[in-house]
Amino acid sequence: MNDLLTTSALSVLVVAFGVGIVVGLTGMGGGALMTPALILLGVNPTAAVANDLVAASINKSVGATVHWRRGSPNLRLAGLLMVGSVPFAFAGGFIVKSVGDAAAQQDFLTTMIGYALLFTAGTYTLRMYLQLRYVTGGNVVSDDEPRIRVVPTVLVGAVGGLLVGITSVGSGSLIMVALLLIYPTLSAVRLVGTDLVQAVPLVLAAAVGHVVTEGVTWPVLIPLILGGTPGTFLGAKMAAWVSQSVIRRGIVIVLSITGLKMLGVPPEWVGIIGAGLLLLGPLVWGFVRQRRGIPAFDNNAAAWRLPD
Repeated sequence: MNDLLTTSALSVLVVAFGVGIVVGLTGMGGGALMTPALILLGVNPTAAVANDLVAASINKSVGATVHWRRGSPNLRLAGLLMVGSVPFAFAGGFIVKSVGDAAAQQDFLTTMIGYALLFTAGTYTLRMYLQLRYVTGGNVVSDDEPRIRVVPTVLVGAVGGLLVGITSVGSGSLIMVALLLIYPTLSAVRLVGTDLVQAVPLVLAAAVGHVVTEGVTWPVLIPLILGGTPGTFLGAKMAAWVSQSVIRRGIVIVLSITGLKMLGVPPEWVGIIGAGLLLLGPLVWGFVRQRRGIPAFDNNAAAWRLPD
């Protein structure tokens, strides 16, 4: 109990609450933000990944239950994703363990998380563009079930499962973007529901793999759950009146800067790149919006609202 009342545990709780708000606001996976945040707080990378995965498996179960009751998931599609993702996600912890001693594992994870964050920033940007194209294209979605493409779907699950199993990053970005590309007629609510349902066994398998090899650090896990759950709830309540466009662009910048830092890029270059993204990013996005026939800086025009 004394370990849960330390400054470090309280710091984890506060950061988890903040990350939970962002997750509730945007619907993106928390691993891309929480795992690097834990590492920057001084938590061992292997412990950060293991405990974040355990906490995520609990939080995602709640969201998946809500969507299951609404009947929104495409269960066949979710099942094919699980076929590819679960075994690779479970293997993630053992892959990290096989790298070498504790120091080698930390270096390996730090590097892999850095690349995963940059990859996630890229896929998240692509996701924003696809949503923008969806909105400006008339927002018409067929009521018919899409034709299931078995091999691409299983491969997407396998790649996403491996990425999550090693780094805890990617389930809410890579798989979502891939589904948007493969099944463009799948409605927004069914897309989110399908992703949430398949993410539960994915993250749970990854968590089990890491717990078996690394164990659980209670002073990290408990604050993650206690902070993340109410933060996500609050963020979901705030989503209706907070500009989604600004938040999403900010997340891309944060992921990019954090990824570069994790990869050991000199601080001056991280600052220069971050400043460039902050100053030039809105101009480039405004140009893209104009090319799609909507105002450059009307932040709410391209928000992809899900049914209540």
